[in-house]
Amino acid sequence: MLLNAVYVLVGLVGLFLGGNWLVKGASRLAASLGIPPLVIGLTVVSFGTSTPELLVSLSAALQGSSDIAFGNVVGSNIANIGLILAISGLILMIPIQIGLIRREIPLVILASVALLLLAVDGEISSLDGLLLVIGLVLFNILVVRSALRERLSQREERELQEEEAITGEIKRTHELGRIIIGLVALLIGANLLVDGAVAIARTMGVSELIIGVTLVAVGTSLPELVTSLAAALRRHEDILFGNVIGSNLFNILGILGITALIRPMSVPASTLRFELPVMIGFALALLLFVPRRKITRIESIFILAAYIIFVIVAVSGSNVAV
Repeated sequence: MLLNAVYVLVGLVGLFLGGNWLVKGASRLAASLGIPPLVIGLTVVSFGTSTPELLVSLSAALQGSSDIAFGNVVGSNIANIGLILAISGLILMIPIQIGLIRREIPLVILASVALLLLAVDGEISSLDGLLLVIGLVLFNILVVRSALRERLSQREERELQEEEAITGEIKRTHELGRIIIGLVALLIGANLLVDGAVAIARTMGVSELIIGVTLVAVGTSLPELVTSLAAALRRHEDILFGNVIGSNLFNILGILGITALIRPMSVPASTLRFELPVMIGFALALLLFVPRRKITRIESIFILAAYIIFVIVAVSGSNVAV
């Protein structure tokens, strides 16, 4: 138990340091290349911070623990919105770019509904995995095409000029190294944290599905949480929101797709009745912020409260056999 507690502590330190390095490196590299920070958030940052979910789901599926593999992805998507976006919104009132409203938010909802339809037969097959991976490729093509058409806004150019005046010319290789080191620190930290936390939870007799949906999901989402908090504190709201949206898409299309291609996964019947509909509900909740194109602190409180209720209901029903 003591060793597992040490794992958790060291993991938290790695997540804190890695998140700061990743956000700083990504934002500065994006600005120096003339790439909108939102694009970096949707791709490099979101895919990088989703690496723990990918490794955990792959490892769990190969070990025959498909409940943890599937529950990890579903729970992470719920936590990304209900926990990460909500806590970040308490720190910074988050504006939403029009591009997200037109493209990415509808894509998150579409991917969530598609996952439910694919899981109705009780399995995510290799064919299902192939379809999901194809969807991920198409999404990346869409983002790249968008990046080629867009330019830095005047505000972003001004921020870059101010930062360069203080720190000197931005060295791209240095910032790329900062991103890589940040991702490695996040990965190591998340793995240590999840290993320690899961070991402690299993000694308490909690089911694998509930461990996957709650504990493992939150643990593997900590890179997104730390990265989003760092982005909020640095007022890089584009990276913040792009990280959450991109991670949700990558979790469904990439993690489940790749995992299913390697090892098809069974889907617990209870997930079809509860966790998947909740995941879709949180995705639909993003539409509530579209009219005003921002997420306020009051709205963040309601989202966080909904997530807490979800965790309480999930844990309280963990002793029901399905």
